[in-house]
Parts: sequence; C-alpha cells; structure tokens
Amino acid sequence: MFTWDKHWEVVIGLEVHTQLMTQSKIFSGSAISYGAEPNTQTSTVDIALPGALPVMNMEAARLAVKFGLAIGAHINKRNVFARKNYFYPDLPKGYQISQMELPIVGFGELEIETEEGTKTIGITRAHLEEDAGKSLHENFHGQTGIDLNRAGTPLLEIVSEPDMRSPAEAVAYLRKLHSLVRYIEICDGNMQEGSFRCDANVSIRPRGQKELGTRTELKNINSFRFVERAMEFEIERQIDILEEGGSVIQETRLYDSDRHETRSMRSKEEAHDYRYFPDPDLPPMVLDDKFLEEVRATLPELPAEKRARFMKEFGLSSSDADVLTADRDTAEYFETAANATSADAKIVTNWMTGELFASLNRSEIELVDSPISALALAKLLDRIADKTLSGNTAKQVFSAMWSKEGDVDEIIAAKGLKQITDTGAIEAIVDDVISNCSEQVEQFKDGNEKVIGFLVGQVMQKSKGKANPQMANQMLRDKLK
Repeated sequence: MFTWDKHWEVVIGLEVHTQLMTQSKIFSGSAISYGAEPNTQTSTVDIALPGALPVMNMEAARLAVKFGLAIGAHINKRNVFARKNYFYPDLPKGYQISQMELPIVGFGELEIETEEGTKTIGITRAHLEEDAGKSLHENFHGQTGIDLNRAGTPLLEIVSEPDMRSPAEAVAYLRKLHSLVRYIEICDGNMQEGSFRCDANVSIRPRGQKELGTRTELKNINSFRFVERAMEFEIERQIDILEEGGSVIQETRLYDSDRHETRSMRSKEEAHDYRYFPDPDLPPMVLDDKFLEEVRATLPELPAEKRARFMKEFGLSSSDADVLTADRDTAEYFETAANATSADAKIVTNWMTGELFASLNRSEIELVDSPISALALAKLLDRIADKTLSGNTAKQVFSAMWSKEGDVDEIIAAKGLKQITDTGAIEAIVDDVISNCSEQVEQFKDGNEKVIGFLVGQVMQKSKGKANPQMANQMLRDKLK
C-alpha cells in the first residue's frame, strides 16, 4: 500500500530508446541482426578507425519522421547531428553521434487512459542517435569483453515531458508508446533483446509546490513490470530521505529486480558535461516537403482511429476495443475474422480473448504464429451460428484445429460432432432425463429455477455434447410446466 498521494506529488518523465527497423546501421552499411557472434557486424566506421567517415542512413530518418507524424509532432526540416563526448570502453570513438539543439522530431503528444479518464502526455522531442557497443562481464575472469555489434545501431530516443504522476500512468504511457511504434512498423518492440528500453526520471515534491524536486534517473529497464516496481521503490526511497530531513542526490541509479531495490551507478550528468558540438563529419540533414509527404503516405490507420472505428463499425465496448487495438496483429486478426463470419463481433471478441489468447499463452507463441488463422476461426464461428456445433463441441473442434488435425468441417465429420437439432431426437433424450431425474424434476416444479441447468447438463451428457442446448432447455421447460 503506497501512501505518497496524501502529502507528496510524484513527477515522472520517461526517455525511451527505440531501435529502428533498418537493415543496416545508422552511419555504416554493417548489419544489425540480433544474436550474431561478437564483433562480426562491424566496419571501419563502427570501430572508429582513423579516416573512416559516417554516411547517414536515410531509412532511419524516414522511420523517425513516421513516428513524428504519428504523434502530431513538428518535424524539423533542418536537423543537426552532434557529438556527445564521454569515455566508456564500448564507445570506441570516445563520443556518441546524437542530436542536441535541432532534433528531427519536435513537440508532440500521446493520449493515455487512466482511472480518472483520458490524459495527454507531452513528448518533448525525439532525436536520432547511434547505440554504443556492449560490455560483457561473464566468463572473462576479472576482465571485460567488448562486443561492438550494437555500436552504430540506429536509435530514436523519445523524451516525454514530466507529465506523469504515478508509476501506473508511466506504464500506461510506455505501453501506449510500445503499441504505437509497432503499429507504424518502426520498431519490433522486443524489450528482452533491447529494442525498446526505458530510462525513468523520478522526483517528488510536497503537494502544491510548483518547483520540481531533485530527480534521479533509473537506467535501461527492460519490462513493463520492472519499470513500475523500480519507480515504486524509488519513490518510497526518496520520501524516506526527505521525511528524515535529508536531501535527494541527482544521480543515475540501477534497478536490481532480484533484490527489488535501486542502487547508485553514477552522479547524473548535465548536458554541458558531454560538451556537445556539431559533428564536423556530418552536414545538417535537410528534409524537403516531398520527403515528408512520401512518409505521411505510408502511415497506417493509427490505434486511436482504429479503436473509434471498431466501436462504431462493430459495436464494441470501449474495453473490448482497447484490447483488440492494443496490438496491430490483434486488430488485423479480429477485423479479418469479424468480416468473414456471420457471427456477432462480440462472439469473435470472446473467442479471441478466451480460447485463442489462452492457447497462445500456453504454447508461448505470438498471434502471428497461431496455427488457427483468422479465416479458420471465422469458419468455426459460422458453424456455431448455423447450429452445426454447440459451444462445447466448438471448443473440442478448436482444440483439434490447434493440433493441426484438419479444417473445421473435416474435424466435425471425423469426430462425429455435428450438433443434434432434430426435434424428435432431442425429445427422446429429454424424456429419458425427466424419467431418471425425478427428484430434480420435482424441485423445478416447486420453483427451483436453478435446477434446470442440471437437467440441461444431463441432456448434453447423454447426447455426448451434441444436443442443441437452447432447444433442450426450452423443451424441458415446456414439458415440466
């Protein structure tokens, strides 16, 4: 139970490093595929050999502009690359090429849903930069290995305004941003592989105070759950310091998920500590109107637009629309299935969020790898709608489809699962149930409505799940009046 709401106000801003889905690095032709052997995806530019000059990868610029347009941001037609100077073993040049005063994407906005309703989070800027390499400490016995495969990988750093007032709001923003970059296909969003990394700036101040408190930065957190837990711990840590009369130190801290604590990494640098200056090897990048319009033409329907359309076109509730548009693959699967079946869109939603998602979780696979396509699910739902299958037998068919035993009709025929809708056949089973369940029959006649469920269940059991349950229910009621 967290108590900071009573006396303290939390202020959070996020910096998200998004790896862009280019085929090569931002300033060289080296590949960027994940999992390659160390130092096999490098070039003279990446390892900073004297005389090697960077060349801008315009696909990275195109993807950055695509993001800026998606959040309604100002696009700077003239933007400048700068050198961010610091020394670290996995940074062979001794500086990182980034953007400072003139980033490619200016101010934009992103809406999130909170318990209090919709809230707009400002996005200060998004700038292009190159990633550093990676220091490896395992299996080196007191030494550090350096892998430069990531050096030069194109990143778009997305910097929010300090507009979030709780870890829950920050996670909602992060999830919305994660969904958006995948929707517009600029990033695969794989947090485990480092394609989507978050730094959180956290501070607290007494309620009513306008001046911001001293912030700490939590570095490189790679899951939504850990982001929230790290911020919760850090907030409590800062409150404890202030309530004991101390002062929060501006610093960078790491989150230890095993111990559920943050620990100091280094003092927090300011911009002047990096001695930014324009990179003399890279001229200003100038984007013309034609380039911007070409990028704009590639934008898909955005999540907010799709959500509104789904609610209007398919009659979905806001909560169902949220679930179905949170991911582009999910939205496309739903729309394909809903347009291909005579079943109600709510039934499509229930089967997706129920049987389908449960099966995906059990199998630990993504929707794009589902053995049941959207059209196959639509056909299954058609067989429920035309009363070929009951709900229970449809689940049996779904399970067989998941195991790749054939298509819907083949499985129905092979397993003899066609629903019994013949009145005479169902009536014979109903009469048998009535004659063998006299106690429950009397209870129903005495006004116990709940017992009808038991009697219908007996009919379904005797028919091996193939009797139409609605017909059985009505027939039982008619006979027991």
